[in-house]
Amino acid sequence: MTNETQDFEHLIVESKGAVATITINRPKQLNALNEEVLFELEEAIFEHLDPETIRVIVLCGAGDKAFVAGADIEEMRDLGPEQALAFARQGQALTRALETLPQIVIAKVQGFALGGGCELAMACDLIIASEKAKFGQPEVGLGLIPGFGGTQRLTRRVGLPVALDLLCTGKQRTLSGSEAFTLGLVSRVVHHDALDSEVDKVVSAILKNGPEAIGEVKRLCREAYNMTLEAGLSSEASAFSNCFAREEAQIGLSAFLNKTDPGFDKV
Repeated sequence: MTNETQDFEHLIVESKGAVATITINRPKQLNALNEEVLFELEEAIFEHLDPETIRVIVLCGAGDKAFVAGADIEEMRDLGPEQALAFARQGQALTRALETLPQIVIAKVQGFALGGGCELAMACDLIIASEKAKFGQPEVGLGLIPGFGGTQRLTRRVGLPVALDLLCTGKQRTLSGSEAFTLGLVSRVVHHDALDSEVDKVVSAILKNGPEAIGEVKRLCREAYNMTLEAGLSSEASAFSNCFAREEAQIGLSAFLNKTDPGFDKV
């Protein structure tokens, strides 16, 4: 299993086998997102990671304080309306792209995930959080609103009343990792010292399963937000039937019957 590290100004990108870890590396700015960071994230994910090899992407922030504490306020201060629109569209394009990748994207949140950081985490498929994590959308305190999908994804994740509470009270209310788990915002919450091992455990579990099946599950679950139940069931049945035309399913079924390891984590 090879280790590969690629150089970016604001990112640390490491690949080990089927897993890529992308660390936003601006700890002095609490990993705040600016235009350059967004460009580098796009480049790292869509140009430097081999889609034939990488099955899981772990997204995290450098240091112990923050996943991403928000967008870079100093940069935003000088934006005009047209520039702000372009910045919002850039962030929305990145977050939407994360949702449509065939790989599973995991946000490892050890500290602040505020504003754009919360929005970035919500675009990931799984959020695994430390009990010390803090989630929130404080933009209204700046006379702004979320621009990377916060009003849309937060409402879908936690429901309208809680989303409005968080969005309208701003920095006066943040969610701890445990509160975020209770409300359905995050997938798992663990003791701070156990975060790395929990992420490793989840990654290992994903890799033991069929990669094409995982990709189909992600697609169907994401599409369910925008489909009627009837349309979703039809799409699921078609995808289920297509599994039987693939070698992956034959390997998995035969391994189960023969009580052997299908070896999906060795693909």
